[in-house]
Amino acid sequence: MPAPRQRFLQSPTPEQRADRRFAASKMPGAPRRSFEAEMTLKDCGGDARQAESVFGWGRHTVELGLAERRTGILCLGAQSAFSGRKRWEDAHPRVAEALCQLAASHAQQDPTFRTSLPYRRRTAQAALEELRAQGYAAAPLPAPSTMAQGLNRMGVR
Repeated sequence: MPAPRQRFLQSPTPEQRADRRFAASKMPGAPRRSFEAEMTLKDCGGDARQAESVFGWGRHTVELGLAERRTGILCLGAQSAFSGRKRWEDAHPRVAEALCQLAASHAQQDPTFRTSLPYRRRTAQAALEELRAQGYAAAPLPAPSTMAQGLNRMGVR
């Protein structure tokens, strides 16, 4: 008859459990799974269900980390490729280029000369009105706050 499984290899104290939960919460993706797998092997004898009850980690995530450790193959998710919306300037490059040219024509040096970055003398609302005057339809034009963020990303402050 096989020997009963040892419940813990080393019984972590409540402070150690909290520290390990906190450390895991600060890590992304593969490093997190690797850390969780390592702690599961160390403290729970490699049992993902036990790690779930002791540390509060998802057992499927721990099992994936154990499999990655065993095989040496990292699993990559596609979250970054397929999540979120495209930036406005990526979705409408023609309008973004026209906006950048418009902003560059109205940019000037900082009057205090503290930075070398140009700043625009127009508000985002005024830039929207000028783009509409150039013949761009309202559909591809963003809200003024979105336009201001896009201008900041394009380097026009």
